[in-house]
Amino acid sequence: MPAPITDLQAIILGLLQGISELFPVSSLGHGVIAPALLGWHDLVRAQSEHHSFFLSFLVGLHVGTAVGLLAYYWRTWASFARALGRRLGGVPRRGLSSLWRLNAPDVDPDYRLLALLVVATIPVGLAGVAFDATLRVLFAKPLAASIFLILNGLLLSLGEALRRPGGRHHRRPRLETLSVSQALAIGASQSLALFAGISRSGVSMVTGLLGGLDHEDAAQFSFLLATPVILLAGIYKLPELLGTTGAGVRTPALIGAACAALTAYASVRFLVRWFSTRTLAPFALYSAALGLFGVIYFA
Repeated sequence: MPAPITDLQAIILGLLQGISELFPVSSLGHGVIAPALLGWHDLVRAQSEHHSFFLSFLVGLHVGTAVGLLAYYWRTWASFARALGRRLGGVPRRGLSSLWRLNAPDVDPDYRLLALLVVATIPVGLAGVAFDATLRVLFAKPLAASIFLILNGLLLSLGEALRRPGGRHHRRPRLETLSVSQALAIGASQSLALFAGISRSGVSMVTGLLGGLDHEDAAQFSFLLATPVILLAGIYKLPELLGTTGAGVRTPALIGAACAALTAYASVRFLVRWFSTRTLAPFALYSAALGLFGVIYFA
């Protein structure tokens, strides 16, 4: 019996996942629309089922994407680990309360940023556990994904229009001064990415911009936050890939994961440079145009 996903499909979907997960154009939206455009109707049907081989296959793609992000940011995460070790080492002297005193004068900037990433992971993690399966069944369809892609383009445009510009007398906040409430807002905004067509990195960047971050810092926080969110989501669903629903797709999932890791690494490297001088505007235009095309094509 042939595998439900061919090696060629795995390569194409893996490459697409690694790019569209980091670019603010929605990996889930592209993952829904691309199979429909390519005539892979079995994959389209499988996406909106509660338990299917395709969802098991996606676990591999998510883990691969997280590996690509870890490969790019390994020095940053190593710095986080060292800062956490130093903080834990000081607990006997300072007490447990020192772990969440993030505004103390002596707090390590790396430890503070790590703590903010943990805080931001909580709301999107809870939303994913509670609503991911339901929203996927309802909205993981080409026409719905196309509509949400248009909305994604509008969100990116709105973020650019309403962002708080840094002026001569208004120093723009940096990641080192990001507040807990801002981190929670960024994390909560990523819950919108449960709708196929809304970009995880896009909505978190927009929330960061509206909080006063510049494009570079908003992108950095978004990419760093994506690492634990995507990795934990993949690990949480790993039993699906290793269980009966993953039968026949484990090899394609491994191939797709390798492709996703490579393109995720290349994508984040490109985007870090892009957002040091440029904006979300081209991605907003692309997202809206693809969504409009999809609405016309699938209606």
